[in-house]
Amino acid sequence: MSQKSPKITAYLKTFCGWSEGVRAIMRKYDLDYEEKDIIKNPAFRWEMEQRSGQPLSPCVEIDGHMLADISGEEVEKWMLGNGYLQENDAEPDAPINSSCTDEQHEAMALGRLPVPGKIRFLD
Repeated sequence: MSQKSPKITAYLKTFCGWSEGVRAIMRKYDLDYEEKDIIKNPAFRWEMEQRSGQPLSPCVEIDGHMLADISGEEVEKWMLGNGYLQENDAEPDAPINSSCTDEQHEAMALGRLPVPGKIRFLD
């Protein structure tokens, strides 16, 4: 059975629990996607707002269908429900439905990069 290879554009923040959840789903299913960092490049934030009609992120566009203000869990559910993915029991390598931790918010407010989670090397 061949899997569709969708064109995916993800509008994400550099450091954000919700954005990392979307990235975790992309890694879980080994999906190719274009990441547009709306923090590092304000033009991407403007583009996201124009395309999604609202200012909240993450937003993920899959073959022209915009999923606005969405979690990794919701992206996975939508892609499974629309035949883009086969069920995969692998555990995501980051939480797929959570906001930033208080520590991450505090570090961002102070202009420091948050300490990333544990790095796991997958075979």
